[in-house]
Formats: sequence, C-alpha cells, structure tokens
Amino acid sequence: MARFRALAGGIAVAVVLIALPASAHEHPSGITDLVSPAVVRLEAVSHVEITLLDHVGELKHVERSYDIPFAAGTGTVISPDGTIVALRRLAVNPDDVEVYAANKIFAEHHKVKIPADYKKHRLDDDILDRHLQQCYTPESDTATCIIDVTTEITAFPNVSPASPDGFKVTCIKAGPKPDSPAVLVPETPSAGGVGMPTAPLADKVPDQPGSPTNVAGFLGRPGPKVTHTVEIAHLGKGGAAGDGGRPFADPDNKVDEPVKLGGLADKGMVGAPVIGDKDGHVIGLLVGGGKEGRMIGIREVTGILAEAKVVPRRGAIDTAFEAALTRYHTQYYTEAAPGFQRVLELYPGNVVAAELLKTSLAKRGGPEDQGTRRTARQMEPSSPLWPLILAAAILFAAAGGGAYLLWRRRTPEIPTEPPQPLAAGPPLDQGSDQTVVVRRSQPFHVVPQQQQVMTAPDPAIKYCTSCGMRLGPAHRFCGYCGHPIET
Repeated sequence: MARFRALAGGIAVAVVLIALPASAHEHPSGITDLVSPAVVRLEAVSHVEITLLDHVGELKHVERSYDIPFAAGTGTVISPDGTIVALRRLAVNPDDVEVYAANKIFAEHHKVKIPADYKKHRLDDDILDRHLQQCYTPESDTATCIIDVTTEITAFPNVSPASPDGFKVTCIKAGPKPDSPAVLVPETPSAGGVGMPTAPLADKVPDQPGSPTNVAGFLGRPGPKVTHTVEIAHLGKGGAAGDGGRPFADPDNKVDEPVKLGGLADKGMVGAPVIGDKDGHVIGLLVGGGKEGRMIGIREVTGILAEAKVVPRRGAIDTAFEAALTRYHTQYYTEAAPGFQRVLELYPGNVVAAELLKTSLAKRGGPEDQGTRRTARQMEPSSPLWPLILAAAILFAAAGGGAYLLWRRRTPEIPTEPPQPLAAGPPLDQGSDQTVVVRRSQPFHVVPQQQQVMTAPDPAIKYCTSCGMRLGPAHRFCGYCGHPIET
C-alpha cells in the first residue's frame, strides 16, 4: 500500500511540473547595460588667478585669470551620491600652470614674445628678464607675481536631455602615477532623491588570457550627437600591478587591440570602465594611449577606495534597472516595460533605460515576446489542461484500485463450516398436553389444577377436572372452560 501511495504522489508532482510555465533565466553574460548608465564624461581645468606687480615704469597691478584645460576622459559612478572612480591624470594637472600663467601675462602686458607653454624662458631685456624670473617664483618675498591655482573638474552624466553644466567634483585621493586610480566626490552632495545610477564592481580580474571584455566611455561631451561608445576587447597575458597594467590581445589576431584601445584612450575614453563578459561588472579601467592601450585591475581601484575610506554601494535605481534588464534580455518585453518606466520615474534622464523601454514597447505582444508566448501556451485550445488532470485522476484511480486488490489478496480468510443436519430425536410436541385457547372477558388468575385439587378443604365442593375452576352445585358444564361435568 505504501508503494502505491508513493507512486501516486510522484505522478501528481510530475503532472504539476508539466503544467507550470518555465521561469525566467538568470541575467545573461556579456551585458554592458549594467554599467553604461553610470559612465560620465570628465573634463578637468586648471583655473589660475594671477596678479602682476609691474614697477618697471609706473607701479601697476595687472590682474588676469586663465582656464587651462588639461584633461578629458571617462569616469564611473560607484555610489548613488555621485562618487566617481577615474585616473589621476583626469584629476591632477602634472604641468606647472604657474609658469604658464607667468609667460602669458608677461607676453600680454609687456608685448614681448614668450611661448604660452610650461617652460621657463629668458628675455633679452635684463630688467624684464629679472622681473620675469621673479614672477616664476610667486612664493618668494621678492616675487613680482601673486598666483592662485585651483582645479575644476566637471562630470557630465549620461542623461537626456544632456546636462549643459554637469556637476563639479573634487579629487580626495589619487595614486602616485598618472595612470593610477583616483577618487572624486561631488562638491555639492545631492539633497533628497535616490541619487544616480551606479556600476557594480567585480571581485577580481579574469585570469584566463583571451577573456572577452567591453570598454564603455565617451569620445566627447554627452549630447544629442554624442552617446556612449562600447568597444569589444580581450585580455592578454601578464600585467602585474606595478608594470603598467594588463595588456589587451585579440586571440584571433584579426585586430591590433592595443593600438585600437590606445587610440580610443587619446580620444576621450581613457579611464573608461572595462566590463567583464561573465556578469557585466567592472573589472578595471582603461589606461595608456597612442599605440598601447592597457588596463589597470579592479584591485587597484578598490585599494584606492579603501584608502579614501569610500565604500562603493548601489541604490534603488540600480535594483529596479537590473530587474527590468533581466526580463529584457530574456525577451520578456511585456514584463520589462513597466520596470523601465519605474527606472525613469526614479531617474528621468536615464538614456539606456529610455532606449530599452522604447524597444520593449515596440516588441511587447509580438512574436519575440516570451511573455506573450507563455500566455498563448496557457490559453491554447489545442492543448488544454484538463487532459492532464483527467490523466492524473485515472492514474490515481488505477493506483487506488490496485492497492485495494492487493489489500484483499493479503487479508486472511476466516474458515466457515457447512451447516450440520439436526440429530434425529423424538418429535418436539410428543408427550405434550393439548393446548387450549380460552377467551374470556375478564382477567383471571390461574391456579395449578393439582394444587387446587389436592388442597381442597371441603369435599362437597367440586372443581372442573379440566381447568380446575370451582363448580357450582347445579352446573352441568364448567363456566370457565365449558368442559362437561362428570357425575
């Protein structure tokens, strides 16, 4: 019986599993959409305020201000508050802008030819040359120039419509080399809201040479004509933390990837996130340039974050976006559309979510929509669910019937003896007195005849010899039973 119950239970589970629809797959690999909303354009400028104390002739104070752009590249937002990881070269000017400002103000004010560069020059005029050399050292007591230099870094997010002014960020920590990672934070933290989209950071760089990756960044300031650029690359061999980073190499030798990525770095993608193909997380940053594009690994990035005491985290926008993105890439467009709409409610300028929403709405209910196919399968008249239920019921009935028959076979039978004939003997009524039915209109009390006859006190009183009732002196028949009186 237990075996039949187990069989019936297994059949029921199988029927239920057949009837249930297939669940959505996990997030597919090779997706850059997780990171691209968090990519920003970075533009760095050295702002110089200089005052020339001209006392060659009449004493004059000549004031000038110069904005000296020194870097443009790509950064990645790693926290909803707008914290960015980038490269030192995008945050710290390696050139001496004070020298540049001294050359420029002297050339403009004294009308002399001095190149507008970062080198110290000499003049033929001894007096002007002495004053110029004193301007190169603004920190001395005899300086002829007072110079104040500040660095302005502007981040332009990947939003639509494009932000014309972006937001200002400040470098709080940077490594020692130009291609070392740096941490930038907003000068004015956002108040309220859910913040910005962020990029997930991987735990490590893939060890396998030839591992496919993607590089996402900007070749210019975001706008209607400039969108984020995505390029495919493959990791090469070697590349320890101290030797300039991990190289790139095409395993099929069809493309010279170091040259390709070096050119992209020079055009504005330096510092761009390198995205792993396994789960779409950031595994490093693009460095180098010219004919040698390379990558610094994620451990260097997380190391500088730890030194800056910054913990990368993700926010509500990322949670909603990743859920919608999973449905989108598994072709459940009907279910993905509301998710992207929710993302745009949280962050209205999300370019990637807007594009994916447009595609989801266009494909919703179409032949590619897996959600529509699942609904159609559930409502398909040619394959209703009732045959499965009927089959399950029949199997249950068969199992129950088999169990009952098995139980009947195993139940011990109680032996029964055939009826025995009655033993021969005298007739049941043999020797019995004749039964006399007497009807009377009033109750009476029967007194045994033998006792009444034997105990009669008066011999003159007669009794009926049949029923024992007392007889009167003139009665010829018994008044009780009608028996004649014997004389």
